[in-house]
Amino acid sequence: VYFLPKTKVAIDIIATKVDYQPGDFSLYASRYLRLNNISSQPESHWEIKDIQVRLVGVPDSTKAYIMKLKDKSMASNVELTDKGIVKAINTTSTEKESLPDYKLEKPQPHENARKYMTEDILMAGSSAKMAELTAREIYNIRDSKNTILRGQAETMPKDGASLQLVIDQLNKQEKALMQAFTGTTDRTDKVFTILVEPGSDTQEQVAARFSTRNTSTLPMPEEDKKKKKADGAIYNVPGKGNVTVTYQGKKLFNDEMAFTQFGYTEVLVDGLFDKKVNTRVIFNS
Repeated sequence: VYFLPKTKVAIDIIATKVDYQPGDFSLYASRYLRLNNISSQPESHWEIKDIQVRLVGVPDSTKAYIMKLKDKSMASNVELTDKGIVKAINTTSTEKESLPDYKLEKPQPHENARKYMTEDILMAGSSAKMAELTAREIYNIRDSKNTILRGQAETMPKDGASLQLVIDQLNKQEKALMQAFTGTTDRTDKVFTILVEPGSDTQEQVAARFSTRNTSTLPMPEEDKKKKKADGAIYNVPGKGNVTVTYQGKKLFNDEMAFTQFGYTEVLVDGLFDKKVNTRVIFNS
């Protein structure tokens, strides 16, 4: 038993979840480092990073067929997708059903600011005093960098590589201590796939609505497995449709694409699969 596919438009929305965690000294960022608009509350939201469009085949419940296997037929070696769509006869299809290889951003580990705090900072009696001493340490690191870069340090690095190593280490310390005031932001990409089934009279259709705050999972469609008998292998000859995707008034995708439901079916007659004929067929699922 095999199905023929019908074509749906798969809209892959690559969205980024942005997680902000305030630093221990966020309340003192303005006082000691003149940094304004630093939030002291954790916050998460979503952003759309990219939108990609592709076509996918799903089983067409109105086009389910039984292939009768005969002794003299070579058509017994039939390859199906995991959804039961015919992929190939007498050969193997290399077509992949997996999601395209999108480069997704993942959070990077953050340095612990306390690792670079001096004994005076860690022994301070209050958060305010710790913040003041940490800010002073940040200014000291900046002064050290400037002194080295101007060539005024008492002990200068011997060569360019050593100089870069020292500057990188100072930058690392400064960044870790700064995050105690500014907090940290992690960005995690996730792909949401929306399947749209266009009709012959579809002109404009909302594929999805985007919220910066919430996400929801779409239910998988149920397939109705009806069966028809056919002499020979049935396949689709697709028609065409124009696909346009817009977001906030901007056109992100526009192309003419092939849709099976706008076309018709044909038959590969039994004679093609006689033992005397070495017939191989690959279908686009």
